[in-house]
Parts: sequence; C-alpha cells; structure tokens
Amino acid sequence: MKSPTSAGRGAVLPILLLASTLTVMAGAVVAPVLEVIRDDLGLSGTAAGMILTAHGLSIAIASPAVGWAIDRFGVRVPLAGGLVLYGLAGGAGAFLDSYAALIATRIAFGVGAAAVFAGTTVALLSYYQGEQRDTVMGWRSTAISLGGVVWPLLAGAVGGLSWHAPFAIYLIGVPLGLLALAALPSARPAPAPAGTVKERILPLLARRPALLGFYGLLIAASLLLYGLAVFNPFRLAEIGIDKPFHVALISTTASVTMSLVGFGYARLRAAFGYGQLLRITAVTWTLAFALLGLTGHAALIVVGNGLFGLGMGILMPAVTVLIGDTAPPALRGQATALSGTASFAGQFVSPLILGPLVDNTSITTGFLACAGLAAVLLLTLLAVRITDPEPSPQEQGEPEQAAA
Repeated sequence: MKSPTSAGRGAVLPILLLASTLTVMAGAVVAPVLEVIRDDLGLSGTAAGMILTAHGLSIAIASPAVGWAIDRFGVRVPLAGGLVLYGLAGGAGAFLDSYAALIATRIAFGVGAAAVFAGTTVALLSYYQGEQRDTVMGWRSTAISLGGVVWPLLAGAVGGLSWHAPFAIYLIGVPLGLLALAALPSARPAPAPAGTVKERILPLLARRPALLGFYGLLIAASLLLYGLAVFNPFRLAEIGIDKPFHVALISTTASVTMSLVGFGYARLRAAFGYGQLLRITAVTWTLAFALLGLTGHAALIVVGNGLFGLGMGILMPAVTVLIGDTAPPALRGQATALSGTASFAGQFVSPLILGPLVDNTSITTGFLACAGLAAVLLLTLLAVRITDPEPSPQEQGEPEQAAA
C-alpha cells in the first residue's frame, strides 16, 4: 500500500488518531442518558440495553466484510465511507423518537464503526514501519484511552439538555470522513505477481494458528475489561466509597495509566520482544484482579485499576502489530477486522459469563475468577513460543514515514 504523500502526510496521523477514539465512544456517548431514554420511551431494561449493545453485535458481524473491502479497494474509501456512515447513523439519534428507528440506526452505525476500527488500524500499520510504527501505535493507545474519558464527559455535559443531544457528538464522523478522503493516499493494494495463488482468510488461520491465539487474547481482554467496568463501582460501594465523583476518579485510573503507557510504548518495545510484552500483560492482569478480589483498602483498589490499565496499554499496540504482521499484506484488512469481531464478541459474552457468576457468589469471587483467567493466560504464554514477525517482502523496501 502506498504511503501518504508529502502534501497530505501532515494531516494523516491526526486524522487517524482522532478517528481511533471513535470506536471507544460508540457506547460511551449513550450510557450517560440511557436511563432517561428508557423512561421517555417507556422501555424495559433489556430493550434499553439493546441501544447500548446493538452496535457491538453489528460490528462483530460486519467486520469480515469490511476487511475484505479494505484488502480489495485499499483503506482510503472504506475508512472515509465508514466515518461518514458512523456520523450520519450515529447522529440520527439526535432526531429520533422511535425505538425501532433508533435500533435500526444503531445497527447501521455498527457497520460504520467496524470500518473505522479496521481502517484506522490497517492505515497505521501500512503507513508506518519500524520504530515509528511502535511510536504511533503507542500514541493510538493513548488516544483511545483518552477518548474513553473525554467523550463520556462531553456526553454527560450535553445530556443535561436532552437525551437526544449526546447523539449529535457522533456527527464528528462526517467531516472527519471527508478529511480522510482528501488526505489519505488513493492507491489500491498492489496486485499479486502473475501465477501467485490468491490467499484466503480461512486457510490463513489454519496455516498461522498464532492469529487465533491473538484473537483469543482480545476476547479475554474484553471479558476482563467488562468485569472491571461493571463491578468496580459495586466493589467500591462495599468498602464505603459511593460518592459518584470518587467512584469516577478511581475508575478512570485504568484509562489514565493506559494513556501514560501509550506515550512510553516505543521504549518498552525497544527493550522487550512481543512475547515478553504479552507475558508482562498477563502478570499485571493477574495481580490487578487478585488485589481487587482480596483487598478492602481503597489505595490497593486504585493500584489494581492502574495495573489493569498498564496491561491494556501494553497489549493493544502489541497485539495489533502482531496480527497485522502475521498476516500477509494482501489479507491484512481481513485479519485486522477479525480482531474487531473478537473484541466485540468478547464484550457480548462477558455479561453472560460474569453476570451469573457474580449473582450467585459475590463480586470478590468474580474478581478472583478474572485473576484465575489471567493466570491461565500467563501459563499459556509461558508455554508457547512467540516470535517477532519479520517484515513482509512487499514492505521491506518501503521507507519509513514521518509521524507528522
């Protein structure tokens, strides 16, 4: 894939980093006004929850098709189109009062979000190489984690005006899509040499089972993230911390830590191989949930949240690059898009697994079960060999691009 031109290069990275924050705000924008929507439209709890989760299932289902489009046509048009669809379908909620129409737009919104997630990832992997890739991938983690703080705060601020108002925040996707269309290079992927057998994604997964392992890590990360996000406030209430500001302050520790790790990720990557980074992630997750499950001290719960954020800050750029480099460039879009399927499938099954466990035991038992899962991941990562992937022949000759 062609690198950004000198004329558009300066705008490419800011566009991709800002666009990367949009997937994390997909549900976070609606969450602050969900109860108001429920009361206004007379919905059951399950029906209201669908407003928050319908896009996740849509992302999981649409991601493979989005990946195929990126591999077939290049990243520019699918990403730009996805951003515009994201903005229009998401922003439509600002003008709707029908539950059925709201769900329909959330499903369409998920298709756009799938294109944004896969498109930004493939673009960063394709436009930057070597140390600069590690740097921008770390910045991407920082951008995503900061987006997880800023967008919900903005939604909460405007949500006091009307439950429709937060949906208007999604409209940022429209101008961002037009900017991406103008700034990103228009070249399609280079055709395979004559006589080359065209690869397909399913045989690739069988031939390179490491990809399945990386997707499994993303599923586990989503499950653990759900456990922390949902049950952390309840755990804090159990030890007497129930003021919303204090709960929010402690709960953002993971995002803040993830942001800081993103700035230093390139240095970590220079010091450690990918296998070591993934094992460090599993160690931090095990310690994080062990602290959450065993301690009743607020300071240690803060440490637990910070350790989880540390692990996520390492995992996301590491696994993203591992998936992108394990797949050949011709299938990078589909391989990357499947990481979206894995992540959102993990979110979908998380409440089905952790919810009944906590309901029938306790929150501390749920956290200890999460610690056990992280420990199993650690043992698995210690038992397998994870090698740093070599640059593909198509990319070895590409010059590294400036990050700004």
